[in-house]
Amino acid sequence: MADVPASWLVPDWPAPPGVRAVTTTREMPDGSSRSPYGFNVGTRCGDDPGSVARNRALLRETLSLPSGPRWLRQVHGTRVAIDPAPDEPAADAAVTRGRGVVLAIQTADCLPVLFCTDHGSEIGAAHAGWRGLSAGVLESTLAAMQCPRESIIAWLGPAIAAPSYEVGGEVRDAFLAHDPAAATAFSATRPDHWLCDLYELARQRLRASGIARIFGGGLDTFTDPRLHSYRRDGARSGRMVSFIWLKPAVEAATTHVR
Repeated sequence: MADVPASWLVPDWPAPPGVRAVTTTREMPDGSSRSPYGFNVGTRCGDDPGSVARNRALLRETLSLPSGPRWLRQVHGTRVAIDPAPDEPAADAAVTRGRGVVLAIQTADCLPVLFCTDHGSEIGAAHAGWRGLSAGVLESTLAAMQCPRESIIAWLGPAIAAPSYEVGGEVRDAFLAHDPAAATAFSATRPDHWLCDLYELARQRLRASGIARIFGGGLDTFTDPRLHSYRRDGARSGRMVSFIWLKPAVEAATTHVR
């Protein structure tokens, strides 16, 4: 993806040529958000609305997106928007088979998970904070996809990593109630507090759902200054966005010919 700024993240997964995906960071030389927000696309974090609008327009131009992103009003739930409308529906995941439909997931410590199929016929994207992950947002996303599980590839985008993510016992209990094996993703720190490995919890859920090919999951939003982190920066943290889309038919055919 030659048109992606070097400071942004391109998934390291074997997606077919017709699938495009990228995650923004805090860094963008031409971004208009000022410190401490950096390059921010979130509209609900206190940043100047005009600045956010300019950033959103800039990223659409920079990536030559085939359509306006289908933003979601994320609520830490499990609802999946199928072919989401442009009016920002309340949902924490989206699925489409439509070419040129740009799915978008915003994060700043929570885990973005992207899905595609071997043949590039369907894509999905999910916002997996601990609440949504424990409640089954990944399972709901997979259930909304029409392709067989063995044809689906998953990529775990940047999230807060276990050494930086201490949680209370209620978080651990929520996962163990679903599967006692989730205990391996928690390390005790002090009474009723644990370090929580969101990446491992997501891998467990995906493997249990029949997804064998899982990529990504090696970053820490809290310690990596390139990335937005709510736990590090508080209410003035911006938001990154993870995009995924299927190339329009004409573009895909042209790329194949080349």
